[in-house]
Amino acid sequence: MDIALTLDHNEESIVAACVRKEKWAQKIIYETYYNKMMGVCMRYARSEAEALDILHDGFIKVFRYIQKYKPGTSLHSWIRRIMINTAIDHYRKMVRRRTEPIEYAYDVEGKQAGPVENVTEKEILAAVQSLTPTYRTVFNLYVIEGYSHREIAEQLDISESTSRSNLVKARTRLKSMLNHLRTDI
Repeated sequence: MDIALTLDHNEESIVAACVRKEKWAQKIIYETYYNKMMGVCMRYARSEAEALDILHDGFIKVFRYIQKYKPGTSLHSWIRRIMINTAIDHYRKMVRRRTEPIEYAYDVEGKQAGPVENVTEKEILAAVQSLTPTYRTVFNLYVIEGYSHREIAEQLDISESTSRSNLVKARTRLKSMLNHLRTDI
């Protein structure tokens, strides 16, 4: 007696299996989205080890709340949102918020602003990772994820002006670090 099992699973059946807490389906989701979500987590973390912590905490939440996923919407976007929120939660746990009023923000306008032509992606990521947790989080939420300063303020429990100030400072520091890399080449 031959029994044929279909190995062709669609997203809906994999999500349904995850709701039933089937390990094979969880493994498929994890392996499918690992690289992209690791990239998201790396932008919020200071190191690869910290990014892995955020990633794993995020996947735990994905599997804990998978029944809340609405079929027909983008699973990738739903998982990405969870990873971003997990990174924010991580930030809240690990950092005391130290901010300065916007009046002390540095001027970001340079006399010779130019493209950073010889800097690699790894060097840019390293520069972002070297920012303080506050600056790094605000920078990522505003520049990469497209949050407004109001949304950032709500997420991080800071004022909108503090969010703007932190963004200005993050950009200033990144510009300085990247210009320094460019002159060292």
